[in-house]
Amino acid sequence: MEAAEQLAASPSLPGAAGAPLGSKLSVLVAQLRDPYAFAGVVIYIAFVLVAIFADALAPYNPNDILFTADGQLAASLPPSAEHLLGTTQLGRDVFSQLVLGARPSLFVGMTAAVAVATIGTAAGLLSGYLGGFVDKLLMRLADILLGLPFLPFVIVVVALIGASLQHVVLAIVLLLWPNPARVIRSQVLTLTQRQFVEAARVTGASEWRIMLVHVAPNILPLSFLYGSIAVGWAILAQASVSFLGFGDSDVVSWGTMLQDAYASQALDRGQYSWFVPPGLCIVLVVLAGFFIGRGYEELLFPKLRDS
Repeated sequence: MEAAEQLAASPSLPGAAGAPLGSKLSVLVAQLRDPYAFAGVVIYIAFVLVAIFADALAPYNPNDILFTADGQLAASLPPSAEHLLGTTQLGRDVFSQLVLGARPSLFVGMTAAVAVATIGTAAGLLSGYLGGFVDKLLMRLADILLGLPFLPFVIVVVALIGASLQHVVLAIVLLLWPNPARVIRSQVLTLTQRQFVEAARVTGASEWRIMLVHVAPNILPLSFLYGSIAVGWAILAQASVSFLGFGDSDVVSWGTMLQDAYASQALDRGQYSWFVPPGLCIVLVVLAGFFIGRGYEELLFPKLRDS
């Protein structure tokens, strides 16, 4: 991977090798001054707040079939003060679906991101520092998983073990953890040759203490970066699975909204409010991961500052 080759040749956080964990976190926070990183974090925070307060923001139950004052089915109503994004062909409020659909989408995204960052960091750290049999075992397993097609694998796993958000997360994590693991391994291989690691050995520190206290904090920026990117990938995968009809039919998400819009021929009928809002939400979340990656580029690749 190109990113692995670049990181293998690049130093860790500038001037922070061997520094305490608190200094690493302060560097991550300070980098939010970059407009790209700030924009990405703001987008994530905005969607998280929407998901938390979805019950207060949504005027209707997203699964309720609504009727007009004269008892007629409130189907395909245009946007109005009562229905901000109109209603679906079956008379459901689109805005309520959009707001409450953020919850399952972000649940998958955030859960998968934490799991991918945690497993990938642990695997990369163990592989790069311990080497030998552990390194070969973990990297060969990573090679196998990286060779599997992403979306078809997620669909097969969900179809075999059941359509639920937890199973979607499981399938996503199984395929995404090798990406950070390989890059973090490359970084750990360079860190183990640094003077602060040799100094820790001379003072009598155990190998596990060196790995967890001196080496691990230096790879936190990579863990954070891949976690933020995994959010977008996970939400995109969940939306794709739901759109193709393999998701949980009882859960309203942005993917199920797109599936419903497609089945209702929303584009042919000019009902853009049925699919544009959830599509934009998915695009914004994926862009947020890109913005954060772009914002932390100079932190991860210090040579870019001199170019």
